[in-house]
Amino acid sequence: MIERFLQPLPHGITLSCRAAGERGRPVLLFLHGFPEAAFVWDGLLEHFARPEHGGFRCVAPNLRGYEQSSAPADVGAYRARHLVQDIAALVATEGGRLECLVAHDWGGAVAWSLANQQPQLTRRLAIVNSPHPGTFLRELQHNPAQQQASAYMNFLIRPDAEALLAEDDYRRLWTFFTQWGGAAWLTDAVKDQYRAVWNGPAGAPPGSGLAGGCNYYRASPLRPPRPHDPAAAGVTLPREMLTVDLPTLVLWAMEDAALPPALVDGLDEYVSDLTLERVPGASHWIVHERPGFVAERLQAFLARPLQ
Repeated sequence: MIERFLQPLPHGITLSCRAAGERGRPVLLFLHGFPEAAFVWDGLLEHFARPEHGGFRCVAPNLRGYEQSSAPADVGAYRARHLVQDIAALVATEGGRLECLVAHDWGGAVAWSLANQQPQLTRRLAIVNSPHPGTFLRELQHNPAQQQASAYMNFLIRPDAEALLAEDDYRRLWTFFTQWGGAAWLTDAVKDQYRAVWNGPAGAPPGSGLAGGCNYYRASPLRPPRPHDPAAAGVTLPREMLTVDLPTLVLWAMEDAALPPALVDGLDEYVSDLTLERVPGASHWIVHERPGFVAERLQAFLARPLQ
């Protein structure tokens, strides 16, 4: 049974959340990416809440700008420090320390930052196809293949991106999912769940619910450089902002069209306790394509004794 609630935070942001499992149990927190929302984790929330799978308290917030969570109009409100602040404050409402932070895509960008800046908030970190900022910056600066694969980011920062994405019943967004493997998981019922998020509030223009997600790209310089826009080429990240000392599981689907496998090369230079599994035959949407596999790997990771 999925519980839905609005969680006000002390700094004025409210996050709409989905949860399963009893409060007071060890907490797993799941962070979604673009163009998704918290509902994509429902199967894993219910799985890990069951006693035979650990009986965890499982929570998935809609990140700021998504679904019914607060959606500031200012692009600057979507910079990394604000996103990390949201999750740190949410952790405080769920007991103050997680058993594991699980994240995909943009949720992973937030999770990598939180693990570096506030590692005391979680015992473990699990990342699914979300590049570490150190390797992502390296590839955006020096690898033409990554620059080409990430070219869509410069589309998403256009002022009319939301309106263009909404055209023809979100034709471009469905292509995000179907460009590799056909996306058999993308049923009509699941499409309706996405539309409900992307449409935005009743009476708003179609695509209004995408504004927050697009603002993540507008607020970040980690995208391919263009003439008159240095983007990633103008970024320097000190090493102390990149290291992670938590036990970390990274599942990397090897057929990710936007995030090629080179992004996990050298990851152990930043993550001291790394378990990396490359997964052939799966795409960026591995959580949907192979939910049983993802659950099994997370289960094994959670069962591993901490040193």
